[in-house]
Amino acid sequence: MAATVRRQRPRRLACWVLMTVLLADLLALSDTLAVMSVDLGSESMKVAIVKPGVPMEIVLNKESRRKTPVTVTLKENERFFGDSAASMAIKNPKATLRYFQHLLGKQENNPHVALYKARFPEHELGFDPQRQTVYFQISPQLQFSPEEVLSMLLNYSRSLAEDFAEQPIKDAVITVPAFFNQAERRAVLQAARMAGLKVLQLINDNTATALSYGVFRRKDINSTAQNIMFYDMGSGSTVCTIVTYQTVKTKDAGMQPQLQIRGVGFDRTLGGLEMELRLREHLARLFNEQRKGQRAKDVRENPRAMAKLLREANRLKTVLSANADHVAQIEGLMDDVDFKAKVTRAEFEELCADLFERVPGPVQQALQSAEMKLDEIEQVILVGGATRVPKVQEVLLKAVGKEELGKNINADEAAAMGAVYQAAALSKAFKVKPFVVRDAVIYPILVEFTREVEEETGVRSLKHNKRVLFSRMGPYPQRKVITFNRYSHDFNFHINYGDLGFLGPEDLRVFGSQNLTTVKLKGVGESFKKYPDYESKGIKAHFNLDESGVLSLDRVESVFETLVEDSPEEESTLTKLGNTISSLFGGGSTADPKENGTDTVQEEEEGPAEGSKDEPGEQAELKEEAEAPAEDTSSPPPPEAKGAAAPEGEKAAEKDGRDKPEAQKPSEKGEVGSEGAPPAPEEEKKQKPARKQRMVEEIGVELVVLDLPDLPEDQLAHSAQKLQDLTLRDLQKQEREKAANSLEAFIFETQDKLYQPEYQEVSTEEQREDISGKLSATATWLEDEGFGATTAMLKEKLAELRKLCHGLFFRVEERKKWPERLSALDNLLNHSSMFLKGARLIPEMDQIFTEVEMTTLEKIINETWAWKNTTVAEQAKLPITEKPVLLSKDIEAKMAALDREVQYLLNKAKFAKPRPRPRDKNGTRAEAPLNASASDQSEKVIPPPGQTEDTKPIPEPEKETAGPEAVDSEPLELGGPAAESEQKEHPEQPTGQKRTLKNDEL
Repeated sequence: MAATVRRQRPRRLACWVLMTVLLADLLALSDTLAVMSVDLGSESMKVAIVKPGVPMEIVLNKESRRKTPVTVTLKENERFFGDSAASMAIKNPKATLRYFQHLLGKQENNPHVALYKARFPEHELGFDPQRQTVYFQISPQLQFSPEEVLSMLLNYSRSLAEDFAEQPIKDAVITVPAFFNQAERRAVLQAARMAGLKVLQLINDNTATALSYGVFRRKDINSTAQNIMFYDMGSGSTVCTIVTYQTVKTKDAGMQPQLQIRGVGFDRTLGGLEMELRLREHLARLFNEQRKGQRAKDVRENPRAMAKLLREANRLKTVLSANADHVAQIEGLMDDVDFKAKVTRAEFEELCADLFERVPGPVQQALQSAEMKLDEIEQVILVGGATRVPKVQEVLLKAVGKEELGKNINADEAAAMGAVYQAAALSKAFKVKPFVVRDAVIYPILVEFTREVEEETGVRSLKHNKRVLFSRMGPYPQRKVITFNRYSHDFNFHINYGDLGFLGPEDLRVFGSQNLTTVKLKGVGESFKKYPDYESKGIKAHFNLDESGVLSLDRVESVFETLVEDSPEEESTLTKLGNTISSLFGGGSTADPKENGTDTVQEEEEGPAEGSKDEPGEQAELKEEAEAPAEDTSSPPPPEAKGAAAPEGEKAAEKDGRDKPEAQKPSEKGEVGSEGAPPAPEEEKKQKPARKQRMVEEIGVELVVLDLPDLPEDQLAHSAQKLQDLTLRDLQKQEREKAANSLEAFIFETQDKLYQPEYQEVSTEEQREDISGKLSATATWLEDEGFGATTAMLKEKLAELRKLCHGLFFRVEERKKWPERLSALDNLLNHSSMFLKGARLIPEMDQIFTEVEMTTLEKIINETWAWKNTTVAEQAKLPITEKPVLLSKDIEAKMAALDREVQYLLNKAKFAKPRPRPRDKNGTRAEAPLNASASDQSEKVIPPPGQTEDTKPIPEPEKETAGPEAVDSEPLELGGPAAESEQKEHPEQPTGQKRTLKNDEL
């Protein structure tokens, strides 16, 4: 028995561990009942939420619009966002920041930084020597980096979502352009971290759009592949994506729809903004020509005038998309001079002719990356606001060779809806239908390293090696492991971008540094000294390209193996507990706990997302290297070994999951052979083969970021604190404005009420003059000194005025409530009296109410009548300018007490059961009442004597000595002598009812 208890103890402890984990998950869900998505566009953003009861919904901003401008105005004492900031762009263009996402993750020498300065010369950009980046210099005291400005906007979007959802939100999915590189993606993540957002995923906007399209057309997706092209031209850029939809078999959910990104092409600067800038330049030229002879200044030198022209150019582009011509007009453009000019669509198309020639470029790039032809594309769907320009549609239709372009998707909100669906899928608080998403790597990533090789006897040279880590258009998220097996000392390797030949010269300059990180390993030599008798299996570097497309180096390990013999030691309790927990979660058998010895780590078999594969050529190369066996003289080689080790000695395992760990191979563990026949027990005892023991030593890693250094932790914390202080200042400012508005509104409303008849009727002239004087004095103070008053002072002034006017307002409100309350009380008293009268008329045989209950109700009715008459009489004697004694709350209390008593009796009558009719002494039922119908009497069946109509016949009791217990436990027929004696003891019990163990009283 003791042994049994010891075996069950680990399982019981494992159950407690499982319950603790489940409870922790439930507690975590309580804070994540709503998630949001932010579709960050260049010109505007859309916010969507999912919460219980609201599946997927676009958030309305404070102006009740579904789209919010990506604009921030930063002044010394206040900030403006969205539409408010957009309206401030004309008044204060220097402090109004727009299109700042174009500066994310870019150093000062990037061509896009120079392009931003040319487009918006009113902004002063400072230089950060530490990170080689730029920042906005609003004033000598105000300076913000692009990450900080984006963080402010993300925080504002969260406030909109929280107001709409009426609950706090922390989890979010943010869309980014598909062409964002590692530095740009890390910059967005840092901005979200400053804002206190937990980013579930950075999803590419083209992927989010494709997901939204597939979710709403799930029924149309089948096992036949459908190739759809999405052409997205927004305000700042253009992206063309080829997506394949089909159903695939998943491990957990069976056949489910899947989207796979097959090809991507883009143009970073082709969009609606460039068209608007061309129109702005055209309008500025026309305005200068109109004032050419007046020796006026160039309108381009006036930032406010240029902001007005840009806003008019935006409106003009929209109107010309539906009209052949339109008149642009601006009042007081510069120096109080109005501007008016007619612009035709032909002129607009001529201005943007070179832009329209670039429209087919992303299509060709997408087809090349997907290795597809236009004939394989079933449909081309337009996304983005700039695709509404007729010339764009005309050129694109000619380029793709289709009959028509698809417009069956919401061009503005598709990305936001797809992102919020992904947010719900990633959140633990919601369960959505599975939709497999396989995104693609745009920029390939490889590992480079050098090592010494011996070409001839005594001659050594350095050899440069490259291993492709994540190939172009390969799927992600996925994990990779690179093995270095020719190093026994500390060394370095480099992580860089791969072949970027598909980018043009200008795109390469905009792309920035092609070198990502230099990895310096420390502790390799010490690990070899620590295990001198073990055989090295190489230095393994574990890489992870997560859901956001951000590359990280998880860890670097030095792995050693040796042959050991099994010892017949018994498993420890902790080992049994670990095996029990593993079986609870995995359900499968566990490996030998002593297989890896102390501090053992089984080599992880990490692979990409489900069903992912790399390009065929790279896959074959990596697979060949992965299958090359390690040189091992201590154990026989496995049957599937092919050839010797790779000449360089480095193995790149694209998917660890392809091969089983060596410690689990049947030939090494002595398990079931290839034929599947287990060895005889005698043979096991005589010959027990040795097994491999693996030892793993963690290697120190030092990362040197080469593309764009991340913000240091102290600077990141400082920026987050600075943004929190600004948010707190905004909240305090809003609270003060609210207090000032409340005080001003109370003064105006009360001054108006003093002249209304209902207020004059219940107040004296002296009281009104006193109130009016206080109101006038407070209004004067608010006008003269209110601008410098604090929130507490404003609230204190408002409290004083409300206290002064409380008596007047109270008397008016009470007189308004009296007629309704008194009428309701009279109705309740009348109905209660009628109910009591009817209750007393019930015959004694059918009475369900006790005398105490009816007496209590009668007492309450009389007391309420008396209180009402007395109070109304006292109120009639008082002047109407005095505090009333007849209060509406007292009337409501009396009504509640009376209604509670009546409801109690009504509920008792509702659930009361009718009592059966009594029988005479001979056992026959009494005569039916006179008002009973003949049919009712003819259908009655008289039961045998001693049996009621609704009960079954009572079996004959056993003859025992009569005593107190026997008498109480034996049911007696009512109507005989025993029944008469019982009725004397219990006179309230009606005649004809059986009494068994006093159940009726219970």
